[in-house]
Amino acid sequence: MTGDEIRAFIFDLDGVITDTAEYHYLGWQRLADEEGIPFDREAGDALRGVARRDALMAILDGRPATDEQVEEMMDRKNRYYVELLAGIDQDAVLAGVLELIRQARGAGLRTAVGSASKNATTVLERLGIAELFDYVADGTTVTVHKPAPDLFLTVARQLGVSPTQAVVFEDATSGVEAALAGGFATVGLGPADRVGDADVVYADLADVTLERVLADLAAVRR
Repeated sequence: MTGDEIRAFIFDLDGVITDTAEYHYLGWQRLADEEGIPFDREAGDALRGVARRDALMAILDGRPATDEQVEEMMDRKNRYYVELLAGIDQDAVLAGVLELIRQARGAGLRTAVGSASKNATTVLERLGIAELFDYVADGTTVTVHKPAPDLFLTVARQLGVSPTQAVVFEDATSGVEAALAGGFATVGLGPADRVGDADVVYADLADVTLERVLADLAAVRR
């Protein structure tokens, strides 16, 4: 890892900015129940940060389905997810996130979202924080999804920074792997068994300041 100056923060959405990961779980759980497929929290956690089609393929686990059935199931799960989103507002932003974003922007850093969710812009608008980001990449931005680095590399290009000048905040194994594969500095949020490969790991962003993030990353970037 190089010691390039940090110029941008890139945030995953689900589980980092807001806990819509729970809504994804509930949507997949409802679909799995309807299809008679076993599904539990452990299976749901494994889908964090995974694109919709890839997540469905993991749930089906080799069970036969036509292209039309796959499309219908993805659309059905998305309807359930959007229904669950209906009531969210800025109170659903996770602790410490707004403060950190505002500190970063106040210090001249660019900020962006890099999410596998095709509903990312809708969620940010409902949270009332869309204006805090210079760019939003979602599940429609690239064709190759996490753990490939394509999404984050696209965000970096749009922001005009190199990967070594950007920090990715992730709560999912696939997202951490994607960021590391792209050469980004990485902050993992959550348990070590899920994000332990990140350069720096916090339980969450509550009370995590810009100064602390930069200092902790500097310690591992020497």
